[in-house]
Amino acid sequence: MGQDILINWAPQETRVAVVEQGAVQEVHLERALERGLVGNIYLGKVSRVLPGMQSAFIDIGLDRAAFLHVADLMPNIAAKHASPRDRGPAEGRTAAPVNEGLPAEARAPARVLAPDPVLPIEKQIFEGQALMVQVLKDPIGTKGARLTAQISIAGRLLVFLPQDNHIGVSQKIPPAQREALRQRVQRLVAQADGQPSGGFILRTNAEDASDQELVEDVAYLRKTWLRIKEASTRLPAPALLHEDLNLMQRVLRDLVGVETLSIRIDSREQFGLMQSFAREFMPDTLGKLQLYTGERPIFDLFNIDEDIVRALGRRVELKSGGYLVIDQTEALTTVDVNTGGFVGARNFDDTVFRTNLEAAQAIARQLRLRNLGGII
Repeated sequence: MGQDILINWAPQETRVAVVEQGAVQEVHLERALERGLVGNIYLGKVSRVLPGMQSAFIDIGLDRAAFLHVADLMPNIAAKHASPRDRGPAEGRTAAPVNEGLPAEARAPARVLAPDPVLPIEKQIFEGQALMVQVLKDPIGTKGARLTAQISIAGRLLVFLPQDNHIGVSQKIPPAQREALRQRVQRLVAQADGQPSGGFILRTNAEDASDQELVEDVAYLRKTWLRIKEASTRLPAPALLHEDLNLMQRVLRDLVGVETLSIRIDSREQFGLMQSFAREFMPDTLGKLQLYTGERPIFDLFNIDEDIVRALGRRVELKSGGYLVIDQTEALTTVDVNTGGFVGARNFDDTVFRTNLEAAQAIARQLRLRNLGGII
C-alpha cells in the first residue's frame, strides 16, 4: 500500500498530511510559536510531592507545573540539590556524581539519587530537588505536561536509553531476525567503547542498515546525551536541556518507510534544508524528496483541507448514511455510532451490523487522524 506525504510550509505554520489510497490518514501540524513539547528534556524542580496520588508536580519553566507519576521514576535521576539530611545512606541509598563519565573539566559537584521504584514517591524525591525529565504528553486544557524520568533519545536507526543497558528490537521487525539484530548491535556497541553504556532499541528502518550506519547513530546519540548531561550540571533548574527535531525533520525520521512513495513540499527554501538534513542523517530518504511547484496549493491535490474540516468535526458522516459523534474530554474520548439515514434492506439486526462494520473502519481512521489515545 503506497503512501504519499505532503508538506505545506508557511512562516507561521507547517502542515503535514499522510495520504494512503487517496484518503488522508494522518495530519500533523506545528505552529512556529506553539511547537509541541513531546520529546523535550528538561532539568525540572520538584514543586510539590503528593503522597496520596503517588505523584509530583514539577516546574519545567512553563505556565503550569508538569505532572510526574511514581511509575515514571527510575534510578540515576539527575539531582543537583540533593541534601544528605533529606536523602542519604540512612535510607539505603548511594549517591554518585551526576556527571559520571564526563570529561574531568565538565564535572560539577552534583549528586545522583537512585530511587527504588517500589518505594513510595515521597521516599524517592522531595520538594526543591532538581530532576532530569522528559515530556511524554503535551499540556491539554487545564492539565500540565505529563513527564517521565526514563529518558530516551531517538535517532535515525536507534533509540538510546541512557539509564538502561538493554538492547531491544522493534516489534515490526520479523521475529526470526530480531535476535540476530540484537546480537549485532551488542557487538557494535561493545566495539565502540568496550563496556555497556546505555541501552538501545532498534527502530524498524534499522533492519537493513550497515554496521557503519549503526555505529554512526550510536556515536551521534551518545554525543547528544553527553551534551545533555553537561548542560544539566551547568544550568539552574528549571531549564530546557534538549529540544526534539522540528516537524519536517521528524517526518524524515519517524514517518518515512518503505511504503512511502514521495515526500512533496511546496517551499524551495525548506526543500533545500530537508535535502541537507536527509543527506547527512537519512540518505535513504533523499530520493523521495520532491519540490512541488504546481499552481494549485499542494493540499488541493487531494482536497485535504476539506477532508480535514469534515473529518475533524464532532460529527463524522458515514457513506451508508450513518454517522459517528466524537467527544473528547480530559478523562476519555467517546464515540457514538448512529444508523442515521441508513435504514437497511432486510431487518434491524442487519442494519446495525452493517453500520458497525463501516463504523469500525471509520473509527480506526479517526483515531489515527486525530492522534487519539488513552481511554476510548
